[in-house]
Amino acid sequence: MARTFDLILKNGTVVNHDGRQETNIGVTKGKIAEIGPLQDADAQEVVDLQGLHVLPGVIDTQVHMREPGVEYKEDLEAGGRAAVLGGVTAVFEMPNTKPTTDTAEALEDKLARARHRMYCDHAFYIGATSRNVDQLAELESLPGAAGIKVFMGSSTGSLLVAEDEAVEAVLRNGRRRVAIHSEDEFRLQERKGLAEEGNVLTHPWVRDAEAAVICTNRLIALARKTGRRIHVLHISTADEMPILAAHKDIATVETTPQHLTLFAPDCYEELGTLAQMNPPIRTKEHREGIWRGLEQGIVDVIGSDHAPHTLEEKQGTYPNTPSGMPGVQTLVPIMLDHVNAGRLSLERFVDLTSHGANRTFGIAGKGRLAVGYDADFTIVDLKAKRTIDNNWIASKCGWTPFHGRQVTGWPIGTIVRGHKVMWEDEIIGTAPGEPIRFQETLKP
Repeated sequence: MARTFDLILKNGTVVNHDGRQETNIGVTKGKIAEIGPLQDADAQEVVDLQGLHVLPGVIDTQVHMREPGVEYKEDLEAGGRAAVLGGVTAVFEMPNTKPTTDTAEALEDKLARARHRMYCDHAFYIGATSRNVDQLAELESLPGAAGIKVFMGSSTGSLLVAEDEAVEAVLRNGRRRVAIHSEDEFRLQERKGLAEEGNVLTHPWVRDAEAAVICTNRLIALARKTGRRIHVLHISTADEMPILAAHKDIATVETTPQHLTLFAPDCYEELGTLAQMNPPIRTKEHREGIWRGLEQGIVDVIGSDHAPHTLEEKQGTYPNTPSGMPGVQTLVPIMLDHVNAGRLSLERFVDLTSHGANRTFGIAGKGRLAVGYDADFTIVDLKAKRTIDNNWIASKCGWTPFHGRQVTGWPIGTIVRGHKVMWEDEIIGTAPGEPIRFQETLKP
């Protein structure tokens, strides 16, 4: 009797625990049911992927979707569309919205807004504050919570936990890995006056490498003192890599496509304040140091730090311009271009965008192409040559710092739990997005 699946992906080159192999995948009820020849099998839908690569669904573990409060920049629906157009199947969203996501009620509100309105699956960080420190252990255990996020340096939004005593209190409350923006607030305040009006070239000087190094050293000491696992976000300096390498038992590391691709001063001369983000894009020497950390296995995940602002806001006068740029839609093509350039293997790309998120955050049922896992797939054409264009960007901001950049490698299809949501640059069907589940918070 012929086996019947809901969906069969056939003839694609599957990249998973067996390496690369041309094979077929059968999907039933949103899960991977079988990987292999699937002879005599039938399905409601069969998709021939000859010449394409099938990757585990890309997970972007750092995005800012701006809802609620500043939906004119971005909202969950538009951000979800941007994600799946870029081949991203799941996102972790940050808490610096208005109001901030620092209560159970705020988390529940975001989950309600996102369910079946976002095209990708999703989880939301809880922001740590002096007000909720005693509730963090409870808050991080709620369904749909990605964990706790700490801003040790002020960036966009009102969340800030700067003093060692306050950070230590956060780390002592709870058990899941804590994600941290590591820039020393005290040094940032001391150097604030160094910003030259109208000169964004001074941005990486104001928020200098030392601010990041000081904070990461402080953070490591506090993590050791409390025995808490930490995840250090958007590493921007070569200097932090050896520090973090010495503490890999408790510290995981993220970097961004921007910090791996752009460099100062060229990016500021070309893009102006469109290149402004926190921590800043730094010199080519720092960029190469981050690549060395990636090549040595110190970097665990790639996150886009998708943080849209309108062009009107970004085209103001520095330093009265917001930091941040969109990135969830361009993560895959930018990194595939690096794959084609020989900077990393396709397997390492998968490790950074799927397996790494699974390991680092204990995601339940995502991050691998294996039987029993969610049927999340990022389908790519490694040979496709495209030009990234502002007109392709689905985010409300309508721009990308990579406008005009030619890349080799492009997301052709995005499948979320067996739902085909994007094919050849077109959104398909209704939004199936559901909350991501985590091993440490599974409920009976």
